[in-house]
Amino acid sequence: MLWYVLALAIGTLLVLGLVNRGPLDLPIAVLVALAKQGSPEKNPAAAVEVLEGPEGNRYRVRYSELGDIRIGRDEITGKITRLVLDPQEQAKPQRKAFRSSRYGLGGDTDAMFFDLFANGGFTDFRAEDAPGVLGSYGLLILLSVPLVLLLVLVIRRLGGPGSAIAFGRSRGRFYAQEEIGVTFEDVAGLDEAVEELREVVEFLKKPEKYRVLGGRIPKGVLLVGPPGTGKTLLAKAIAGEASVPFFSLSGSDFVEMFVGVGAARVRDMFEQAKSRAPCIVFIDELDALGKARGTSVVGGHDEREQTLNALLVEMDGFGSNSGVIVMAATNRPETLDPALLRPGRFDRHVLVDRPDVRGREAILRVHIKDVKVDPDLDIKEIAGITPGFVGADLAALVNEAALLAARKNKKQVGKEEFTEAVERITAGLEKRQRVMSPEEKRRVAYHESAHALVASCLPNADPVHKVSIIPRGLAALGYTLQRPEGDRYLLTRSELESRIQVLLAGTVAEELVFQDTSTGAQNDLEHATEIARSMVMEYGMSRLGRITFRDGPRSPFLAGGSEYFRPRLHSEQTAREIDEEIRRILDEALQRVRHLLESRRPALEAIAARLMEKEVVDTEELRLLIEGRDPDSLPEASRRSETASARRLRKRPSDSATAE
Repeated sequence: MLWYVLALAIGTLLVLGLVNRGPLDLPIAVLVALAKQGSPEKNPAAAVEVLEGPEGNRYRVRYSELGDIRIGRDEITGKITRLVLDPQEQAKPQRKAFRSSRYGLGGDTDAMFFDLFANGGFTDFRAEDAPGVLGSYGLLILLSVPLVLLLVLVIRRLGGPGSAIAFGRSRGRFYAQEEIGVTFEDVAGLDEAVEELREVVEFLKKPEKYRVLGGRIPKGVLLVGPPGTGKTLLAKAIAGEASVPFFSLSGSDFVEMFVGVGAARVRDMFEQAKSRAPCIVFIDELDALGKARGTSVVGGHDEREQTLNALLVEMDGFGSNSGVIVMAATNRPETLDPALLRPGRFDRHVLVDRPDVRGREAILRVHIKDVKVDPDLDIKEIAGITPGFVGADLAALVNEAALLAARKNKKQVGKEEFTEAVERITAGLEKRQRVMSPEEKRRVAYHESAHALVASCLPNADPVHKVSIIPRGLAALGYTLQRPEGDRYLLTRSELESRIQVLLAGTVAEELVFQDTSTGAQNDLEHATEIARSMVMEYGMSRLGRITFRDGPRSPFLAGGSEYFRPRLHSEQTAREIDEEIRRILDEALQRVRHLLESRRPALEAIAARLMEKEVVDTEELRLLIEGRDPDSLPEASRRSETASARRLRKRPSDSATAE
């Protein structure tokens, strides 16, 4: 818009310059010759004739009746009569204003011109008036206005997030009421969290209802839960339901290298929020800003602590904010400062956990609204094969299934695409073009066959859904996909031991068949060791007793969450006993797996041969191979039918893919 205004102003000036041609340029020689003949009162016949115009088209002009003379520093102005003598058709006298430039005359010629006009009998000559404000500064103002406007535009551009000019300004993005467009109808699978937050909406809509009874609006709501569960979506839904403005920013937006900048941004953010109260301020990743003070190994961080102090004061200090509700989200609540979590600041702590099977079904129904799915598709069945998936995973699942259907030129998205999309998200992308040597392919086949055989034989292992020796993901040369039928929140000791045995089966099979092991078991050994370590140090499932040896808190929502660097709380002797107990658990698991594979060697050979032939074995083929039957000898319908007696329903919190 500013550029259009500047263009319009410049265009107007050009048009005015063309329309107003200005005074007549009279040569100084003509002026002097006419002045020597005297004034019109003294010599009425005083006149000067000159030739004007370009070569080949010259004409005679007479100048006379010189008057109203102003002698300036740079030019002499006045009025004169101009008459074109030839051609005759233009012979009409015109009274015009003129100007004669004095540039190039040199020296002080003011006295000479005054004497010239005085001796000629002129009485209407005088010095030029002192220029006014517009005369002196008009051109400067005219040129300065566009430059000032341009400078303002540049400063605004430079004043955005991340600029040196905007250090103390809040980086929060403001969403007006009509820009949010999200309500509780768009939130699925989080019924308990929605019910907890509906009261906040009532506070914003009808605060008098609670103030009459002596209640007060909560100042802060903390949403905690794993990544991708919909914490930001919930905050937007609250703002949309309450029809109030919404500020959104991240905790890292406050932290800068320079001390005091973050605190200034906190104050600026609350000033903006108070000017639009009632409103909601949403701070994502609060742990970047609100970590507990005094926990750093290298000493305090002045900038972060000052920023946190400013936030604490703004939320519950002497100048408490009215009508501003602060919502924050984090997946690391154990790292937050206790002063931030106390009542009066974050009054409500709402858990946004992973959805169960009913929640996943509701989330899938929200995401497939704009997707053309097969009418025979059972959404409940898709929800059942995605345990552990959060809302973001399910959104990616629906999108991946739609892309797969489009790639196959299908008009609808069916169960096949959803099943393949689940495997893509769980195990990674298939790499059918990767060339493997026959020896490596055979090793991978025995490795994955052992995983599948042990998982099928143990009573507490998850059922095997698929075995493949097609490379997937970043480093997996093959995988065994186990899928529970339901959600589990507790694991027994026998179930954990079964998981360890399934993980160790691959390397034991390589040792039995090839009398050597490979690096393909690295990921299996890592996971098996971590389970054994957790059994000893966290769950009390060892001979050391019902005791925990973990030195610091771990994130309940992040897998393998980081621990604080704290001094070890047990002795060297206890650490040695912990290591010995972990080794004992793994050694006993190895012995059991070795015995099982030796006793079921024919089934292992059959599964490996089938994998070498077809590369992929599903759950029905696996069952037939373990029972000693040939899958190709049975009709297709009989092979695909699954009896209840042949299925072992074993559950765990999420799908697992045991990779080579």
